[in-house]
Amino acid sequence: MSTSVPVAAQAKAFPDGTTDYKPLRASSSKCDPNKVHISDIPIIWSNWHQHVNWLNATFIIFIPILGFISAFWIPLKLNTAILSVVYYFNTGLGITAGYHRLWAHSSYKATTPLKIYLAAVGAGAMEGSIRWWSRDHRAHHRYTDTVKDPYSVRKGLLYSHLGWMVFKQNPKNTGRTDITDLNEDPIVVWQHRNFIKCVLFMALIFPTAVCGIFWNDWLGGFVYAAILRVCFVQQATFCVNSLAHWLGDQPFDGRNSPRDHVITALVTLGEGYHNFHHEFPSDYRNAIEWWQWDPTKWSITVWKWLGLAYDLKQFRANEIEKGRVQQLQKKLDQRRATLNWGTPLEHLPVIGWDDFVEEAKNGKALVAIAGVIHDVTYFIKDHPGGKALINSAIGKDATTIFNGGVYYHSNAAHNLLSTTRYGVLRGGGEVEIWKRAQFENKDITYVNDSAGQRIIHADDQLTKVT
Repeated sequence: MSTSVPVAAQAKAFPDGTTDYKPLRASSSKCDPNKVHISDIPIIWSNWHQHVNWLNATFIIFIPILGFISAFWIPLKLNTAILSVVYYFNTGLGITAGYHRLWAHSSYKATTPLKIYLAAVGAGAMEGSIRWWSRDHRAHHRYTDTVKDPYSVRKGLLYSHLGWMVFKQNPKNTGRTDITDLNEDPIVVWQHRNFIKCVLFMALIFPTAVCGIFWNDWLGGFVYAAILRVCFVQQATFCVNSLAHWLGDQPFDGRNSPRDHVITALVTLGEGYHNFHHEFPSDYRNAIEWWQWDPTKWSITVWKWLGLAYDLKQFRANEIEKGRVQQLQKKLDQRRATLNWGTPLEHLPVIGWDDFVEEAKNGKALVAIAGVIHDVTYFIKDHPGGKALINSAIGKDATTIFNGGVYYHSNAAHNLLSTTRYGVLRGGGEVEIWKRAQFENKDITYVNDSAGQRIIHADDQLTKVT
C-alpha cells in the first residue's frame, strides 16, 4: 500500500510553494493552526523561557561563552591561529559568496565542484542550511522593514542582530517567497536533508581534527578553530542584518533602512555596501568601486578566471548612476526645503500701479522689479550701496537699476530680494500672467523638486533680467 503524501497535502504543508520536498521533521510535528503562537503572547516572568529558542540560544550564545572561558586555560598555538583565520575566511565565503550571492540571489552561476565547496564550508559557519537561509533572505529583500521581514531592524537593532534567532518566531508572520529553484538543486536538497551531519563535521569535527592530527592541538582546535571561529563568523553575518541597516549612508535610495559603510564591509567580507545591494540585489558585486572592500567579489572574479564561476550579473552603469543621481536630488531637495525662497508668486496679491505708488508714499519702502513688488524697509540700512540709492528707487520700477543700470547685482542679491516679496504688479507682464493662470487653475509648467517644491536655479530668479 502506497504511503506517498498527496500533492495537495504537500502544498498545504509548505506555504512557501514547495510541493516536492520531504522535510527533516516528521509529519507528526505539525502544529495546531488554531493555537496561538508563543511569539504572539507578551513576554512575562512566568513564560519568558517559552519564548526562547533554546537550541539556537545554545549554539549562538552559551557554547561561545564556554569557548571564551576555556580560552583562558587553553593556549593558542600559532598553527591553530593560522588555521582559524584561514577557515574563518573560507566558511565566511561559504555564506557571502555561496548562501547569499549564489543561491539567495542567483547573481552568478557556479560549476558543481564550486557548489560542493561552498555548500560544505557554508555548513561550517553553522548558520542553517542553504534552503532555510536563502528562503528567509529572499523574504527579507521582498518585505524589507515590514512585519513580514524575518529580521527587520524596525523591531530593534538587537532583534535584527540576534533576537530573531534567539527568540521563537511565528513562521506565519514571515513573508512567502518562491524557492522552486532551490528545491530543484540537488546539492541544496542534499545539504538540507543531511544538514545536522554536515554542520557537525564541517563546523566542529573537521577543524578540530586538522589541528589534532597535524600538530597535536586537539583542545586548541576545538576551542579556537571550531567554537570561537564559528562565533566570529556568525556575528559577522548577523552584522549584515543589523549594522548594515543602521550605520552608514544611503547613496542609492533612502526609502528603507539599508546603508553603506566601510566598517560593516570590513567585518562581513564586503557585504557592508548594503544600500547598493538592496537596490541592485542580482549584481554579484556589493562594492562597485575598485577601492571598496569586497573580498567576496574578488573571490568570485578569481573563480571566473579559473573557470569555476560564470554568467556574473552586473547592473548597467547607467542605471546605477541614475539611482545615485536621484538620491542626490532627494537629499538636495531636503536641504532646499529648509531654506526661505520667498513667498511663491501664486500666494501674492495683485496690486495696481497707483496703489503701489500710494503705499510707497505712505511710508512703505516698496520697489518694483521685473513685475514683482518688494518691501525693502528692513534692508535699507544694510544696503551695501547706501541708503540714498535704494531710497531713490522706492515707489518706482527699479528693474533696469537692479540689473546693471547702476549695478549688476549678484546671485546672492537676487536670492535675498526674493525673501522681500510683497505683491505682483498689475500690468507686470509675464509675472501677472503666471499669477492669473494659477488663480484660474490653468496648466502652468514649473520646475519642482521631488517633494513638489519650486526649484530656483542660480541665474533663474524672476528679478534677473538679461
